[in-house]
Amino acid sequence: MEKFFDRVNHDKLMGQIAKRVEDQRLRKLIRAFLNAGVMENGLVSLSGEGTPQGGPLSPLLSNLVLDELDRELERRGHRFVRYADDCNLYVRSERAGQRVMESVTRFITQKLKLKVNETKSAVARPQVRKFLGFSFSVGPEVQRVIAPKALDRFKQRIREITRQAKSVSVETTMKELAPYMRGWRSYFGFCETPEVLITLARWVRLRLRAALWRQWKTPRRRRAALIELGVSPRLASNTAGSGRGPWYLARAKALSVGLSNAYFKSLGLPSLIEEC
Repeated sequence: MEKFFDRVNHDKLMGQIAKRVEDQRLRKLIRAFLNAGVMENGLVSLSGEGTPQGGPLSPLLSNLVLDELDRELERRGHRFVRYADDCNLYVRSERAGQRVMESVTRFITQKLKLKVNETKSAVARPQVRKFLGFSFSVGPEVQRVIAPKALDRFKQRIREITRQAKSVSVETTMKELAPYMRGWRSYFGFCETPEVLITLARWVRLRLRAALWRQWKTPRRRRAALIELGVSPRLASNTAGSGRGPWYLARAKALSVGLSNAYFKSLGLPSLIEEC
């Protein structure tokens, strides 16, 4: 839906609430919440429609509005999934998709008094579309996969965090990195392609090794750090004296031994595949 939280019809919403809530005082309180408006740059802007996006009641109120859509789709026998104002419907053919999209759009516009976001709505195969960061793979079996844009956002955030690691302690980096990775894993960890998570986890460790290599700066400090981490003096000397760049050396044996998976785990680096 286009600007869903800004376009919710108050009378329509209160009608749905009245069917479920008998307490008139509570209904008045909800109406006051809807009419409170929003403050921008110190000025209060009142509106006769919409619910405050980010407000504690808004997700619940949005479901009350769209419950009517859910019931209509169930009545028609459609397979669908909806989260707030984001909804996917699944049909057997492109022709059926076009027909259903037209009729559902008409229902949303005329019955619910909302507007469908035409730029984001389309009829396409499931593997082409994404939903809440997920998509589907093409193959003998349909698999739930992480959408490319979600992977790109993950990598971009990891780059931002590890870019700072060259100038702060690894413990400080972990304090920012670990919560982000745990939250990301909690959301995307139930994907059906764990090899993607394995590759991402390996990539994160490479980023950390490269960042620490930059932090050590001089060959002397690099050699001393590797030896302290359990690398043999000979291997540490050969690696520390290399003219290769940090990203190349992040794959070197010395860094894999000294900055091992177990080392990062001991610092609190979460696994991306434990719950997949």
